[in-house]
Amino acid sequence: MRRTILVFIAATLALAACSTPTTNGTPTPTGGGSNSNPPKSTNPAPEVPKVEKPIDLAQIKQTPCKALTEAQAAELLGPTTETASQPDGPAGPACRWSVPSTTRPRVNVIFSKAPDGGTASVYQAKGGAYELVEPLETIGGYPLTAYGTKDERPSGKCSVALGTSDNETVDIVLEQSEANIGKKDPCDAAREAAIRVLTTIRGSN
Repeated sequence: MRRTILVFIAATLALAACSTPTTNGTPTPTGGGSNSNPPKSTNPAPEVPKVEKPIDLAQIKQTPCKALTEAQAAELLGPTTETASQPDGPAGPACRWSVPSTTRPRVNVIFSKAPDGGTASVYQAKGGAYELVEPLETIGGYPLTAYGTKDERPSGKCSVALGTSDNETVDIVLEQSEANIGKKDPCDAAREAAIRVLTTIRGSN
């Protein structure tokens, strides 16, 4: 199950992030992994929003750190950021943006290796693989869903799946700085990151 794999990767990479950051480091996704068989649940899925204008992700997957521009990363994290690319990551091509010499805040963007079932796979996992499945306000006609094996919003973390077609999503994981935990919903902050990612990947098509 793609996103379950990403949850495991998140824990592993979070430990790695405590060491000295490098520009060739490993991104720390906390969302999904890649599998053509999405997690299933016995709960009936709600109506899944359709994507009328699918986005081709082939080009951006080759250079995942181009999912956010330097200016966009600065808007989300502050003026000084660094990137850690993992184009051949186990969950799929990924990139992490973070502040040097700190573990938080950070943004991770993960692209699937293959179609992951789209937003429907996230909805279907509610009550099964995921404790949290919460549709957020769509972005320009593209569905956005907060999800997680547990609700980590109280700790300042939120994972969202941005539907770029009916059978593929981009996972965006945002971790707030300790100073901002409790002051803003991290899923609102994750949505701000998703808006910027969508702007960039649409522009690359």
